[in-house]
Amino acid sequence: MSHPIPIIQAIEERRTTNLFDPARGISDERIQELVRLATTAPTSFNLQNWRFVAVRTPEQKARLRALAWDQAKVSEAAVTFIVCGQLADHRTLPDRLAGAVEAGFMPAEMVPGWEGAAKSLYFEQPQRQRDEAVRSATFGAGALIYAAQALGLGSAPMIGFDAPAVAEAFALAADEIPVLLLAIGYATPQNWPRKPRRPLAQVLQLV
Repeated sequence: MSHPIPIIQAIEERRTTNLFDPARGISDERIQELVRLATTAPTSFNLQNWRFVAVRTPEQKARLRALAWDQAKVSEAAVTFIVCGQLADHRTLPDRLAGAVEAGFMPAEMVPGWEGAAKSLYFEQPQRQRDEAVRSATFGAGALIYAAQALGLGSAPMIGFDAPAVAEAFALAADEIPVLLLAIGYATPQNWPRKPRRPLAQVLQLV
């Protein structure tokens, strides 16, 4: 595989891939690298409340495709990720912040304060817990999309799937929401260019 391209170039060249080359796979090591890069995305309080299920075998791809409106890209891409957000839970913070404490830049006495702040925000607040799960999964998926582009791979995010059925079929935990599917693989030349974007004047307000 060629050297990674610069991030601005990856952003500008990214397009949604609808046609993948089913004959070209990617290694488990490459999948691991993509998820490592995805998890550099930000999360509230460093909750890291996400999980990535890499569906990569023909049997499991077929199983997922049947629950995703029979979209061909689910099985033709090298891997299709089930990007899961986990309900925000303040009790996970001591573990999630342990690395920062061990690295020496976060004082250990600061952790209870963060945990208390997270508890006040999320405890017994199911809508906020769910919103945070969706936000975290979306941030992670966005980082994964651009990591894939930088490594010469195409991507296709999808919301067309039966979420409860996917959660059951792939044994997701009770606190996990399958936020989107993300197909990653090698694009064929028949894919369209990226569709034009709205002018900045319609989407930007300077105040």
